[in-house]
Amino acid sequence: MTATGERPEVPETFGAIVRSLASAQKPGRGAPPYSRWINRRLGRLLAAAAYLAGRTPNQVTGLSALMTAIALVLVATVQPSWWLGILVAFLLLLGYALDSADGQLARLRGGGTKAGEWLDHVVDAFKIVIFHGVILISLYRFDTGWPDTILLIPLGFIVVSSVFFFAMILTDQLRRIASAERGRAYAKPSGGGGWLQTIVAIPTDYAVLCLSFVLFGWMDGFVVFYGLLFLANALILLAVLGRWFRQLRAIDAS
Repeated sequence: MTATGERPEVPETFGAIVRSLASAQKPGRGAPPYSRWINRRLGRLLAAAAYLAGRTPNQVTGLSALMTAIALVLVATVQPSWWLGILVAFLLLLGYALDSADGQLARLRGGGTKAGEWLDHVVDAFKIVIFHGVILISLYRFDTGWPDTILLIPLGFIVVSSVFFFAMILTDQLRRIASAERGRAYAKPSGGGGWLQTIVAIPTDYAVLCLSFVLFGWMDGFVVFYGLLFLANALILLAVLGRWFRQLRAIDAS
């Protein structure tokens, strides 16, 4: 809602709505490439369509969760193949675009709600664990030609992804609390990485995980790529945990 309690004026045409969203897009500096240049644009298109159809942000969040759930059920229950991998990647990327659309739709409708933000984060928390859980199930159920020790990769990925998500949310909340205690407006740090941060963040991009299923018909390639993603994410997690801890120590010292 606006400061006067009224909804902001929204253009009536699809193209005008998309342009309006693009002009109000939050900065993408340092964000992973797909999320920054592709997913947000797809989200704008879906948000504009949802607005004109009279949908709510929570309905879009629910549709995002449904697309992701269908994809993950297929991974756990169907023999890996090329067609399956392409279908799963498509459904996951569609769910990802819808996940971007719900927040942009909320902006069109005058701002999000606490309940909507809670729902969005809870769906993400489920998705993070189940995503790697169904890969573990698939590797266990279907013959890959690899020893059973590869099951440690999705188990490790569950830990890394869950800790990454929790630490990111917690760090952001602690920064907000510190700003409120000092009577200051909250400004999330940009990270200052620019292009370097964008490149380094590529392994952490959810879209890269989604696209890895294109290799699902070539299990050797999928396992190697997935394993490398796990190692990269584990190293990046260790680096950002250290950086976030130092930032919070600096806040305490000030």
